[in-house]
Amino acid sequence: MIKDAILWRSLPEKKVECVACERRCRIPNNSHGFCYVRQNIEGKLKLIDYGVIAAMQIDPIEKKPFNHFMPGSYVFGVGTSSCNWGCLFCQNHNISKGREITGVEIAPERVVELAIENNTECVAFTYNEPTIFIEYVLDVARIAHQRGLKTLMVTNGYMTKETVAQIRGLVDAVVVNIKGNGEQKFANKYEAVVSNEPIKEVILEMRKAGIHVEMTDLIVPGVGDSLEACDALTRWIHDSVGADLPIQFTQFHPDYKMLDYPVTPFETLKKHYDIAKKNGLHYVYIGNVAGNQYENTYCHKCNAVVIERNGHYITGWKLSKEMKCKNCGTSIPVIGQPPKKFRYENIKVLY
Repeated sequence: MIKDAILWRSLPEKKVECVACERRCRIPNNSHGFCYVRQNIEGKLKLIDYGVIAAMQIDPIEKKPFNHFMPGSYVFGVGTSSCNWGCLFCQNHNISKGREITGVEIAPERVVELAIENNTECVAFTYNEPTIFIEYVLDVARIAHQRGLKTLMVTNGYMTKETVAQIRGLVDAVVVNIKGNGEQKFANKYEAVVSNEPIKEVILEMRKAGIHVEMTDLIVPGVGDSLEACDALTRWIHDSVGADLPIQFTQFHPDYKMLDYPVTPFETLKKHYDIAKKNGLHYVYIGNVAGNQYENTYCHKCNAVVIERNGHYITGWKLSKEMKCKNCGTSIPVIGQPPKKFRYENIKVLY
């Protein structure tokens, strides 16, 4: 379905500038931006795959991954075709890299109905970059809020401040996926991104807008695992955003055009964890390694486990209803309620 886009401006000679993401593509008449799905049709920007869903799935919220927003809940996730980045390691390349729009057309109202019918508590815009189908995100989010659901975005963070203004009050929580510690040479070569600096500005803007923000950092062996870059990134988080921002260092698994690269050694992830903790971050995680002790949430005052996890599942809960550590009474910045049931209680910690 073709729909009028928002977040663009007219230029001479029927050109347009898209201002949804920081590429700010200047698109000639009857052409398209980097993401392909935002096209200039006779001097007006259109979203040509509005509501055409290429991926749809129910997942634990920890798989997105959120650790501090509604832990233990389930989300109804949807995604479309294409992307505004060119990651050579993309695990969803079957939907993000093609130039053919694939999927099933699903109206915003039906997405929310499906989420409710399947007893999920959130709608997540995920699998590809939600910024490129922001019109659909906003329409679904409005209805989701009316029906009592929370809304989430899983994003590379390469959106504009104009986009942040649009999602304010409609998107409840965002996880920003930094890769390779945000190092510029990695972004240039492996993501086709000119600069990561706009992502930092957007994180600050989202926090000002009252949006819950978490971060992940994909650590790619040999090319995106600089400890110096990790030090710089985590110092920036501490000094500019705050010590309570959760960050997860995630294990790389080879895919797409980087099949010859190895899986990230756990020792490398632990070094990143240690640097983040040394720099004063309170809530640091290691992800994509099921059963490691750094999946848990620890009280930053007494170091007691307050949320115990195995993989994407909660296995223990030691927070009060007021989200305070039951051991020492410290308030923990977690939004939600104790999950209705735990899974895999008897799996041992592997690390």
